[in-house]
Amino acid sequence: MNIAIVGCGYIGQKRARYIGRNKLLATVDRDITKAEQLAQQYQDCISYADWQPVVERKDINLIIIATQHDSLAEIGLAAIKEGKHILIEKPAARKTSEIELFPKIAEKTGALIRVGFNHRYHPAMRKARELIDQNVLGELMFIRARYGHGGRLGYEKEWRANPNISGGGELIDQGVHLIDLARWFLGDFIEVQGMTDTFFWDMDVEDNGFLLLKTAKKQIAFLHASCTEWKNLFSFEIYGKKGKIDISGLGGSYGLERLTFHKMLPQMGVPETMVLDFPAEDNSWEIEFMEFLEDIYLHRQPAIGIYDAQQALKIVEEIYRLNCHDYCT
Repeated sequence: MNIAIVGCGYIGQKRARYIGRNKLLATVDRDITKAEQLAQQYQDCISYADWQPVVERKDINLIIIATQHDSLAEIGLAAIKEGKHILIEKPAARKTSEIELFPKIAEKTGALIRVGFNHRYHPAMRKARELIDQNVLGELMFIRARYGHGGRLGYEKEWRANPNISGGGELIDQGVHLIDLARWFLGDFIEVQGMTDTFFWDMDVEDNGFLLLKTAKKQIAFLHASCTEWKNLFSFEIYGKKGKIDISGLGGSYGLERLTFHKMLPQMGVPETMVLDFPAEDNSWEIEFMEFLEDIYLHRQPAIGIYDAQQALKIVEEIYRLNCHDYCT
């Protein structure tokens, strides 16, 4: 595949490291220096400050879009109109209306769309999915999850604090990962409740989001996304009628990635416990991208597509509506 990357910040650079034997032919960033620095690492790669010429290049098959939220949908729409396959970073847009035409256009041009909810590919999450598919937890009852960081000096002045660019605060940033994971295990949610607030950071978007979601089977997801966590945290607990899976950490500053399975015994009491640690370097980005390449070669719809982005954004929008945030309109 001949690949272009639009957005050469931290995520774009990370995506570039996992393209395998495929060719990176174009890098794009409004800060041309970033595009040039990334392009210099790859043979025959050209840097651009504007994405439009890259979308029109006939030799580009796949475009990775890792920009700020306000340009994700615009670039993605232009790319799929040209028949380019896209890997578009979460949340894929600031609101659902920005991506409502994606499925129809992609069907017409044959473009495949994968949304970068890469947390599903962390080894602990994949192991949890395997255990649940083996019915070791029995019928699932509820999920309790937390995800957060503490920001940094000047955080309130960054683009994520500007609702016109970000579309919202912590809920649309890290919160959509929690929503997507909860949907992956429980299915779609039909009831949405929640609260948001800005407790610490002096900015126009929320620094904390609290969600209570319910499926048609009355399964519950209680989710909390925060950028006042101070110590980076990831905690994801899945409760079934036969036991519990507790996932903590994502590696790096979030701590060792670990899955703990508590199996309920017939006599109840203290459960049997199995602990699996995943100390290796995070390979979720590579696995996700290799699966997308396989999707393309097999003409198969990606496991995480535009529908998943739409469902996550619908929940975010409803929470913002309930809390009277004008950036949700």
